[in-house]
Amino acid sequence: MSEADTRKRLAALALGAIGVVYGDIGTSPLYTLQTTLSHDGMKPTPESIYGVLSLIFWAQIIVVSLKYVTFIMRADNKGEGGIMALMALALRGVRGSAKLRWLLAIIGIFGASLFYGDGVITPAISVLSAVEGLKVATPGLEHWVVPITAVILFFLFALQRHGTERVGRLFGPVMMVWFIVIALMGVAMIVRNPHVLRALWPGYGYHFFQTHGMQGFAALGGVVLALTGAEALYADMGHFGKRPIRLAWFSFVLPALVLNYFGQGALLLEHPEAIDNPFFKLAPSVMLYPLIGLACVATVIASQAVISGAFSMTREAMSLGYSMRMPVVHTSREMSGQIFVPWVNSFLLVMVLVAVFGFRSSDSLSAAYGIAVTGTMTITTVLALFVAHNQWGWRLPVLVVAGTCLLIIDVAFFSANLIKVEYGGWFPLVLGLGVFVVMTTWRRGRELVVREIKQGGLALAPFIENITEHPPLRVPGTAVFLTANQHAVPHALLHNLKHNKVLHERNVMLTVDILETPVADADERIHLQPMAGEFYGLEVRFGFAEDPNIPLALSRCARNGLPFDLMDTTFFLSRENIVADKRRPGMVLWRDRLFAFMSRNALPATAFFQIPGNRLIELGTQVEI
Repeated sequence: MSEADTRKRLAALALGAIGVVYGDIGTSPLYTLQTTLSHDGMKPTPESIYGVLSLIFWAQIIVVSLKYVTFIMRADNKGEGGIMALMALALRGVRGSAKLRWLLAIIGIFGASLFYGDGVITPAISVLSAVEGLKVATPGLEHWVVPITAVILFFLFALQRHGTERVGRLFGPVMMVWFIVIALMGVAMIVRNPHVLRALWPGYGYHFFQTHGMQGFAALGGVVLALTGAEALYADMGHFGKRPIRLAWFSFVLPALVLNYFGQGALLLEHPEAIDNPFFKLAPSVMLYPLIGLACVATVIASQAVISGAFSMTREAMSLGYSMRMPVVHTSREMSGQIFVPWVNSFLLVMVLVAVFGFRSSDSLSAAYGIAVTGTMTITTVLALFVAHNQWGWRLPVLVVAGTCLLIIDVAFFSANLIKVEYGGWFPLVLGLGVFVVMTTWRRGRELVVREIKQGGLALAPFIENITEHPPLRVPGTAVFLTANQHAVPHALLHNLKHNKVLHERNVMLTVDILETPVADADERIHLQPMAGEFYGLEVRFGFAEDPNIPLALSRCARNGLPFDLMDTTFFLSRENIVADKRRPGMVLWRDRLFAFMSRNALPATAFFQIPGNRLIELGTQVEI
């Protein structure tokens, strides 16, 4: 590819990133300054305006620019981002400590669970805040805000099936117009009141804390609203790559945001009464309705970042064994990370509508917003520090200094949002806790199933020896038995031999392993172990961002000395029927029953591994946990 083509490709990806990745953080000016300067009885005095603007500016520089765009995005797991990919990367560095691996896994799963809370609150508050512009233009339409918001959100989630690539191509130009418009709005007011630029000096933020005390600390719960798209930025890295995302942020998105925030500040210095909606009052009256329409489209786009991130994280969770198997639809032939997960899409839509009809205003939702975001940010920092120490070789003094600086900021934001739990912050916490219980239950349940299968299985080596001495009738062809234990006889093999009284000429014990890397390298993809009597042990490895395709993997086994003719190959699979038994030492009974319910409704392993149905025989087996 020529240099000109490379630049065009980079520009196209950067445009797509503006449309998909930066929609969330790009629409934060709609509500951030209004929420922060009117919270807890605060008044928009010049002192508070300068202080809050300074905090917003430096929070975006430190948290978004330095922490996420520069530091966290360096922690890509072979190109994949998001907290699940980061957790897998951190776990690879602590393989020798089972307790530490367990602790990091629990922390990572909880962070991922909170991200789903963010995925619910972001669409609700973003679209609500835009539609609420109608109250400024025509106060009589206030009672239509919630129904209009619900309709817009319904169409947003219906659009997801068309894929991130098409959505990004459509949304990118719109978001470019959005950023240009909000930047020009800010510039027009800054020109009238240029002294607002004094707030670039960090001393104003420090003075704000000195003069406002606990009220100033509580204001951090509003300031964090200016950072809400940072985690989605990292989660969507696999869709576009780090270079386009960084280019779009530093050259386009950050300048536009700063100009608009400072423009709103300049307006409030001149007209403090505009605090009820400084964003829309920044616009000329003749442009108000077009701006409301553009804001509605922009907030729809804002929701795309967390929705795409939720899809990516769900696929990673499935592969890593923390989520039940679900259908995954690929929406791009060029980018494997661009996917659509119908079940997750439906779940998010239902919960978003619950949030809209339950809270009914962006002011009420702002109390629920920050906790999920700041909790995930803190966990991301912890995991990234483990990666920096164990895989990048950061020395302890550097690690301590960097970690202390980052965690002080993260914990401060999180603590400020804990104050809002009783005012709506409980909603994302309850939602995150529910997702956490589901994910840990699935993981623990699969461990119990594998344990029961291993304990109840016959040893493979003596079985093969006995078969060699007392051979049954052999039929032509190859039988592939999916098994979790290479040292035990698969239940499907025993059932086939017991009921059909035959054995195939070649019998392959196939185990599928999911690695803690997004893509398996070619030299680690296949491991073959020949055994006596035309038995073979075969391990096929996939990365957590890959779609396991067993027929394709088997077609590549010829170079390892085991050619497959798929038309002469039969796959045998034991389909477990999970039974919750309170007499057995597993989980508590309600979690056993939850796991059994999820197992019954999960996507069959045959579909997940893309095994053709006309080459498959399933044999049932009951497993008590």
